[in-house]
Amino acid sequence: MNKKAIITGITGQDGSYLAEFLLDKGYEVHGIMRRSSVFTTERIEHLMSNDKIYGKKLFIHHGDMTDSSNLTALISKINPKEIYNLAAQSHVKVSFEVPEYTAEVDALGCLRLLDAMYQNCPDSKFYQASTSEMFGGRRSEMPKNGYNENNDFHPRSPYGAAKLYAYWITKNYREAYDSFACNGILFNHESSRRGETFVTKKITRWCGENLSLLRERKFQLIEPLRLGNMDAYRDWGHARDYVKSQWLILQQDEPDDYVVATGETHTVREFVKKCFDWMGMPLEWSGTGIDEVGVHAGNIVVKVDKKYFRPSEVDVLLGNPSKIKKIGWKPEFDFDMIIDDMMKHDCYGLGQRLKNKAKVK
Repeated sequence: MNKKAIITGITGQDGSYLAEFLLDKGYEVHGIMRRSSVFTTERIEHLMSNDKIYGKKLFIHHGDMTDSSNLTALISKINPKEIYNLAAQSHVKVSFEVPEYTAEVDALGCLRLLDAMYQNCPDSKFYQASTSEMFGGRRSEMPKNGYNENNDFHPRSPYGAAKLYAYWITKNYREAYDSFACNGILFNHESSRRGETFVTKKITRWCGENLSLLRERKFQLIEPLRLGNMDAYRDWGHARDYVKSQWLILQQDEPDDYVVATGETHTVREFVKKCFDWMGMPLEWSGTGIDEVGVHAGNIVVKVDKKYFRPSEVDVLLGNPSKIKKIGWKPEFDFDMIIDDMMKHDCYGLGQRLKNKAKVK
């Protein structure tokens, strides 16, 4: 009999990659997604349109992380062997604008799911998608070799605080009820499927939308790329690598928590530079702080905008993946490969789609 797995947040970046990964391993995958008046299944449309998969190996259920009765009914009906909780309001800056909703989904949503599992299928295995934002990333508190599983937490956003509750309630169910409940403390991970409001996707999408104008030197038609803290250091990996870690964590004999990271950091400025280098359009930087600009061919194409700064900035996030590497995980994508994947998608795929739209008009 095939293993059954539930994925909350299946329509997101990680959820879509994890669905592919589990299907390849022979799982019966049940995804939970919110009802919406607009289509939100773009990332899994290739799976849902496959008659050999959808309705046979992949099943989609409507649910909501704020509705415990709904989650309980679904878990009781499906009776999964593994539950992957990837659903979240995951945008850090947005969490300052909707802190209560962020807590409802990211913190209490995890509790609702854990309790539904404990009440209906206590032998199931549970994975909680925790985050490096729980550490806070203050430069003065940064461990020399990066954050590991034993370092103190200091969340600096409602998102980080909500995720910290989810982290501890997952550990609590493991210790109080002997649940096989694990945390994967994932550092930043990107891909061509990254949400458009995240800084990496914002950069590569801007490149795709403006590539033709840049090549034709029509700078008067280009609105500069506007970004926040250019000096923020992040440990960037690829989502394909990170969903493998999620599965691997639940295959261990004993439940535990793991940091998932690459062990190296890059600034937002470096990410921008790499993207322009990929296009063959080197940047020169001028000014500092809020006045810093990126210049190509004598024209300003990148600007710093204070509205994109967080109320409390996270300076550095560097992870120490030593523990998870001991159970066989290692990333296959390096920094340049991540940028290549995103730029190919947004400069070729997105660029072509925009051209097609223009022709229709």
